[in-house]
Amino acid sequence: MPSKPIVAVQYLGMQPYAAVWQQQELLLQAILAQKKSAATGQSPQTQEPPDTALGITNHLLLVQHPPVYTLGKSGNAQNLLISEQQMEAMGIEYFKINRGGDITFHGPGQLVGYPILDLEQFKTDIGWYLRSLEQVVIDTLAHFGIAAGRSPGQTGVWLDAQKPGLERKICAMGVRCSRWVTMHGWALNVNTNLDYFNHIVPCGIKNKAVTSMAHELGGPLSMDEVTARLLLAFSQTLGAHLQPNQP
Repeated sequence: MPSKPIVAVQYLGMQPYAAVWQQQELLLQAILAQKKSAATGQSPQTQEPPDTALGITNHLLLVQHPPVYTLGKSGNAQNLLISEQQMEAMGIEYFKINRGGDITFHGPGQLVGYPILDLEQFKTDIGWYLRSLEQVVIDTLAHFGIAAGRSPGQTGVWLDAQKPGLERKICAMGVRCSRWVTMHGWALNVNTNLDYFNHIVPCGIKNKAVTSMAHELGGPLSMDEVTARLLLAFSQTLGAHLQPNQP
């Protein structure tokens, strides 16, 4: 029976969006170079991060960001409802990025996960991968007594998705995949200030609300406890062996 893929987990704390985006890109390129080397028998031409050099070709970055809006490559810029001057006054950054999906918000109190995985070690099916990430969040929320699920045709995790007028999104998702190596991921609202979502059309979906775990449960939660439960669900759902790796 084949062994489980190893995923190195890094807890990055509070980090600017641009720096972590660059870190994802470096890890992705290192994995691609290693895959090319394995296929051709030639040495990689890139500077490999230490974990990759040791044969760990999967990573999960866990992070919180200062306030930032990000717009996916197929997103509509009109879903940003405030000006650059207003964002600057509010201390919000803005990036157009290379993931799928539309516009979303990242900020303090949000558990953001960026899996950089070689799906050839898991399953080469993007639909399976997205449904698996959704299931990780659904199972995590269930542990805290929040019944969540999917909304047909809309990526992410929702509450009361089948009840018109009550639907609310608790976790946004958007990924990029290059030669079966993934980047970007999910943003789970734990203790997030939901007011920031008033200045965008979240994920380009009109007339549907956004919520958080704290809002649903009536008070803030321990980010460490939520993270621990999510990692357990991630390991179980994707069949991965997680290796903690402090930055």
